[in-house]
Amino acid sequence: MFCWPLPFSLSPCFDRRDFSEAGNSPCPGSSPREKRGEVVDVLSIQGMSKNFGGVSAVSDFSMIQKEREITGIIGPNGAGKTTVFNLVTGVYPLDSGRIFFYGKEITGWPCHRITALGITRTFQNIRLFRNLNVLDNLRVAYGVKTRYTLWEEMIRYPRVTRQEREAEALAKEYLRYLGLEGYSQAFPYNLPYGLQRRLELARALMAHPRLLLLDEPGAGLNPREIRELMETLLKIQEEKRISMIIVEHHMELVMNICKTIHVLNFGKKIAEGTPEEIQRNQQVLQAYLGDQI
Repeated sequence: MFCWPLPFSLSPCFDRRDFSEAGNSPCPGSSPREKRGEVVDVLSIQGMSKNFGGVSAVSDFSMIQKEREITGIIGPNGAGKTTVFNLVTGVYPLDSGRIFFYGKEITGWPCHRITALGITRTFQNIRLFRNLNVLDNLRVAYGVKTRYTLWEEMIRYPRVTRQEREAEALAKEYLRYLGLEGYSQAFPYNLPYGLQRRLELARALMAHPRLLLLDEPGAGLNPREIRELMETLLKIQEEKRISMIIVEHHMELVMNICKTIHVLNFGKKIAEGTPEEIQRNQQVLQAYLGDQI
């Protein structure tokens, strides 16, 4: 299931309450708690569980994401990592548990409301609009922040054209920010794989996220591209003040940029700690290497 809004000319008229709730939520940098230097809980997951046909995909998973930190979720294939993202973003309903975003409960919310509130994601398998050029792929993502109805768009109400200009300006800014400015009129399928990954990241940033969920952003990248990705994510964390949770198999990436790492195995969390603690954890080594240790 894909949660990005449609292009401007096809944008449905969402309930305005969905967006007013997001607009009234405290943004990074504006919270009184943040100004006092206190650490804020961005995301709190409490006892999350999900079964598929009697098979437990995620079992009693809990975690807290702190503001402006990068957190990793690792584990063998089939451990339930992507399912956690799907539950947080409303793709699947929880069987049990609760989810809070900046203290506001979002359990059971649909995808578009969660995105409007400030949670966006990328995917393990790149999901770009193949028939839209690079610039329009970014403009589409801005649709989640628009404030006009379908009727206003049909009659070309002044704020419609104003917001479309804002979307194009922001899209060009992110193309420059991520080194894609020379590809604005190209189509995604003509880009090298590494640039497609970068484009997907740029599109996620277009929605003004406060929490960015990255599902295997290093998949398919060569060592040079992995290093560039690490530098880019640290730059985004520092300059854009965005919190991030990363699901990843590439251990160099996770161990170098994550402050806290959660380890899943068969849907259950078996470890949590700093990169150094995780590397020494015998349960983690057993899960990855089995009888080889």
